[in-house]
Amino acid sequence: MSFAITTPHAEAAAPALAPRERETLQHIARGCTYLQAARLMGLSKHTVDAYLRRIRAKLDINSTAELTRTAIALGL
Repeated sequence: MSFAITTPHAEAAAPALAPRERETLQHIARGCTYLQAARLMGLSKHTVDAYLRRIRAKLDINSTAELTRTAIALGL
């Protein structure tokens, strides 16, 4: 059984995100902390934080739960 989750931002989100922002979003949506995502990506925690700030600004998202819903809607 498959469930389609849509958010108001899902359709516009894919082209708006840079590849590293998409990768960051994948890790956070899978439950990684900022530090875990940073280690997996070979970056500093501050860089991951900056990516997430940009993602939130681009997609007008305010919570991690909404980030996760958007990631699922994008198939990340």
